[in-house]
Amino acid sequence: MADYKNINVRNKRATFDYEILEEYVAGIVLVGTEIKSIRMGKVSLTDCYCYFDRGELWIRGVNIAEYAWGSCNNHAPKRDRKLLLNRKEIDRLQRSLQDRGLTVVGLRLFLNERGLVKVVVGLARGRKSYDKREYLKENDARREMDKAMKAYRK
Repeated sequence: MADYKNINVRNKRATFDYEILEEYVAGIVLVGTEIKSIRMGKVSLTDCYCYFDRGELWIRGVNIAEYAWGSCNNHAPKRDRKLLLNRKEIDRLQRSLQDRGLTVVGLRLFLNERGLVKVVVGLARGRKSYDKREYLKENDARREMDKAMKAYRK
């Protein structure tokens, strides 16, 4: 069983596929046994994105596995969940989405010090395939420099 204080699930695919312009920390509305599954580390953010419905921000594609010891009251694993942001932040995101090629994606899910689940969402612009290759080259170069610096310090 995972230590619930160290729950920090990242969406690695989002940072590869998108260039992140802004980040926001949002609360998430959970029901039933979802928090128990999250504390056990049974959550995946792959292919999740956010959309607006009636002025509210929702996240789709977050997979919170069913709780193993849940009864018939278990939750649906891939349901859409409402995100909680300030009205100013929601309005700013909605205005930003008017620009072509921008989207809002889920980047990270974590438990804060009070035990509440938070989601980091990012305003993102999609990368082209040549940008992705450049991103991989930069990461490889950064990794090589870190490795060389670590060897130099010893």
